[in-house]
Amino acid sequence: MILDFPDLAQSPRRVVSLVPSMTESLFELGFGSSVIGVTDYCNSPAEKTSGLPRVGGPKNVDLGCVLSLSPDLIIANQEENSRAIVESMIASGLPVWVTFPKTVRESLDDLWTLARAFRSKSAALQLRLLEDSLKLTELGMAETPTKRYFCPIWQDIEPDGTMWWMTFNRETYSNDLLRILGGENVFSDRTRRYPLAANLGFAAAEETGERDVRYPIVTAADIQAAGPEIILLPSEPYDFQPADLQRMMALFPDAPAVKDRHIHRLDGSLVTWHGTHLGQSLSTLPQFFS
Repeated sequence: MILDFPDLAQSPRRVVSLVPSMTESLFELGFGSSVIGVTDYCNSPAEKTSGLPRVGGPKNVDLGCVLSLSPDLIIANQEENSRAIVESMIASGLPVWVTFPKTVRESLDDLWTLARAFRSKSAALQLRLLEDSLKLTELGMAETPTKRYFCPIWQDIEPDGTMWWMTFNRETYSNDLLRILGGENVFSDRTRRYPLAANLGFAAAEETGERDVRYPIVTAADIQAAGPEIILLPSEPYDFQPADLQRMMALFPDAPAVKDRHIHRLDGSLVTWHGTHLGQSLSTLPQFFS
């Protein structure tokens, strides 16, 4: 449910952001003074968001609270916010922009949309510098051999002891970012099946319909067969701990990533946050692939 930027008569002055990474981007681009409401998960930059009104979580936004703030722009995301709340806000006459970047380029395009909406030359300069940084990173990684990686974003264990991990495929921002940095996703072509048991071989798959298939579920056997050279364990959305790293090493002793000690815990926002956070990703993530 992507919605284009609304037609505004003037630059936004009362913005409610329902997307943590876009909240951060608003402040980093110099538009923080216009932000009047955020979600419970919008905590960056901490010193500037701590005192802002909260409108609930990304999935359970309090419509009444949003209405009381009288925003002239609401920034939402197809993946992070529920369709029901977005439709409710639209029905209430609120100006909503629904983003859904699945590539680094699309994320940059969203930032350019903000810069134009705020008519900001300084933000435009920041974005040109960010794009230059991206180009330099791409040039630097061009001489580096591609590395096959596995990056789970969730894990769980079934009552019978079957363990599974959720990851992402090629239709995601995370995949595109790590591709640019020299990574080859070992599950880039895998799609999510429904119900969960279908991914574990315990049930037949249903028609997916409109359900999101970009986050496949994989088993230990799948990971063993894929033989990743690098395993990345992010801190979000699932907060992988040292014990999880040790479990991976015990489960997959023959995987190149384990044999060569290329299994790492890292800040998950570097992999999943689009927006200006890209700058931090470009300065930090290449070390895992070089």
